[in-house]
Amino acid sequence: MPRSLKLKILLVLLLTVFAVILVLPSFYPGLPSWFKRYVNGAGLKLGLDLQGGMQVVLRVDVDKAIRNALNASVQDLKEALGKRGIRVTIKETPQGFQLIFQNATDLARAKTLIDRDYPEIKIVRETSGQYPSLLLALSGERVRFIRDHAVEQSLEVIRNRVDQFGVTEPVIVRQGKDKIVVQLPGVKNPERALKLIGQTAQLEFKLVDEEAMRRIDFYYRLIDQALKEGRLKPDYTREDLNRILRPYLPPGDEVYFWVTRDRETGRVIKRLIILKRRALLTGDMVKTAHVRIGGPYNEPYVSLTLTSRGARIFERVTGENVGRRLAIVLDNVVRSAPVIRERIPGGQAQITGGFTYEEASDLAIVLRAGALPAPVKVIQNITVGPTLGRDSIRKGLFSGILGGVAVLLFMIVYYRFSGFIADIALLLNILFLLAVLSLFRATLTLPGIAGIILTMGMGVDSNVLIFERMREELFLGRPPRAAINAGYDRAFWTIVDAHVTTLITALALFLFGTGPIKGFAVTLSAGIVINLFTAIFGTRLVYDALIAKGKTPRINFLQIIGKPNWNFMGFRRLAFGISGILVTLGLVAFVQISRGAANLGVDLGGGILAYYKAEKPFSLDKIRKALGEAGIKGFQLQDVKGENLLLVRVREKTETVGGTEKSITRILQEKFPDLHFKLIGKEEIGSAISRELKHKAILAILISLVGFILYLAFRFKLSFGVAAAVATFHDVLAVLGLFYLMNREISLLLITALLTLAGYSLTDTVVIFDRIRENIRKLGTRTPFAELINRSVNEMLARTIITSLTTLLAILAIFLFGGVVLRDFALALLLGVIVGTYSSVFVASPIVHLWHKGKTPRLGGE
Repeated sequence: MPRSLKLKILLVLLLTVFAVILVLPSFYPGLPSWFKRYVNGAGLKLGLDLQGGMQVVLRVDVDKAIRNALNASVQDLKEALGKRGIRVTIKETPQGFQLIFQNATDLARAKTLIDRDYPEIKIVRETSGQYPSLLLALSGERVRFIRDHAVEQSLEVIRNRVDQFGVTEPVIVRQGKDKIVVQLPGVKNPERALKLIGQTAQLEFKLVDEEAMRRIDFYYRLIDQALKEGRLKPDYTREDLNRILRPYLPPGDEVYFWVTRDRETGRVIKRLIILKRRALLTGDMVKTAHVRIGGPYNEPYVSLTLTSRGARIFERVTGENVGRRLAIVLDNVVRSAPVIRERIPGGQAQITGGFTYEEASDLAIVLRAGALPAPVKVIQNITVGPTLGRDSIRKGLFSGILGGVAVLLFMIVYYRFSGFIADIALLLNILFLLAVLSLFRATLTLPGIAGIILTMGMGVDSNVLIFERMREELFLGRPPRAAINAGYDRAFWTIVDAHVTTLITALALFLFGTGPIKGFAVTLSAGIVINLFTAIFGTRLVYDALIAKGKTPRINFLQIIGKPNWNFMGFRRLAFGISGILVTLGLVAFVQISRGAANLGVDLGGGILAYYKAEKPFSLDKIRKALGEAGIKGFQLQDVKGENLLLVRVREKTETVGGTEKSITRILQEKFPDLHFKLIGKEEIGSAISRELKHKAILAILISLVGFILYLAFRFKLSFGVAAAVATFHDVLAVLGLFYLMNREISLLLITALLTLAGYSLTDTVVIFDRIRENIRKLGTRTPFAELINRSVNEMLARTIITSLTTLLAILAIFLFGGVVLRDFALALLLGVIVGTYSSVFVASPIVHLWHKGKTPRLGGE
């Protein structure tokens, strides 16, 4: 055996051993501690859809941060003017804050002060008259600074909070200009985590206006009167109250809600309290915060230690206001308002308010981590409970193994010994793929499992191309050794072209996908590269080793069809008619999707998708009636037979999310207590991010098509690139139209399937184009183009049928046993394989024929 061959075998063996070491912890978590410490203890990193957890997308309200900064500077300016005896009235406008003065002299003095001490403020406009005024806004430099730093500061604050919360391997990253993505794997209490992440935690100490509080009954009567007259809605906010009561409040006062909890019943009590607007201390003066238990009721409270500056101010404030109440305000809600008994030195303070220990602990965390520089809005919230995650793993693995076994058995039955070699390569492919995912700590998601199965289909396709080429060489009378060499050599560029086009699809998915879809792209990309190694290098190594030992491998295949000679081009007009109908249906679907008139998933249309597990079978009609009577609008129900699983979809057109799912859960648990409904997963997506995801999906498809055209124009001719892109676009529109016709859900998972289908369909087309190019070189340009295309398609027909059959076997297993999450994904791929096979024969090649007006073109390249 040649030395080079021995080295190749040794390389494959070493890679196999290394891959086993990398993958072992994922399947045997009980490995010895020395193995985890010195060899590998990581294993596969599961996505949220498999291990459970939550992903939240937050939008940082940068404009609010700018507004808050301007407001703080203006209030500070007002205080400074007051100390100089200058009275000023402040009016908030969309452009900034308008300061109205008593006379021109005061205005001139104010301008001098602004120029000298407030560089962050610019004067937008100055008006004269009886009451001259200045319109103030933040300077451009200050606005740019806040825009550049608000998101980064928010990111750091959220990271500190999550680190103290104690989640293993959280992911907190910036996305785009103003968004933050937070992934918390395995989090046990998603609601608590969401509150911890999204709370602004703006802490302020303000004095209670005791004089105004003596008139509190008067203010309550004004509120009742406003409610009766319709000037105030029942769900009024603090801003609404201040708008109604401002004419009656003392200057510099504001109304707040004071929230406490009844110690006996645990009921939350909300009442009004009137505070001075000016904050005496703020959260940036807090050095640390801890939970303590004590007081007259022996309950949890938050103990604060102030900074040295904060301690000095706190001592002065408490000394000057003995006998008055000092309210502690968190995010514009009063948590406690104790009476100052004496001057308090040392910088120690307490926040009480009937907290549970968990509430006090979370409050201490957010105070230690600091306040967010700007409010954040939740625009996407995907939560997967551990039950749904385990169920997804079980069904995904079962369907994957079943599909894989079906493909392996088919290869052995059809290709005999060569099929056995191909199966070894397929198993190595999966092993190496899992090892690469483990090595780089890439995330394996539920669509990623589907990507592994699809990779198997591509591995089969590569081997089928080689084996069918061997068959042709044997038919031409070549000996087995020569047939093996020719099979690999002549199939090489066909396999490379097919894999590169699929890689273009995976790249588009990675660039524009999110979450599980990006995981699918990573799995598919790695699988494509590894498949090139195992299919071309690995299987040939077995043949070379046998030949080196003097054993000629038996090449004995079954044959579905003999040497067909069908006139495919004769059906091109009929095919164009059928394709015209499919494309028209797809365009109608596209328009309806753009208008929001199709059955859009929550990721593209916005809204809520909640998964509930019941202990026994239930009636959809009764649930539909209960939700309707409770006032839930725009909902759809779906049950999964035999699993007691209920899916509730609610379409909401709001920018942010939250609230509706809690109402649905409460209704289900109250109306059907015997069923014990339990929320096991949910997706909440605001309309803003759903629009963004929709645009990204369209962009991914367009970039894929452009990539196909450029690559095939380079490898063949522009006509072939355009024909392949048109056929691929035809396939995407056809499946989209069929989904719309069947009223199936249009979601990002479907877009992933469509892009995957694009890669698969293109592979089929490229294989036929490669054979057309070879036959042009072999037969010359004098052969009628239609005849040459027919010959090429007939020669590749066996490969087309076998590849489609094995791919359908793998996808059918996902469709039947992969669970509700992957069912539509698998259905799209099933339809896509059928449509893609049809288009590669009846659409792509006839378009090239039409482009060249029936004349055989001259081609270069391999």
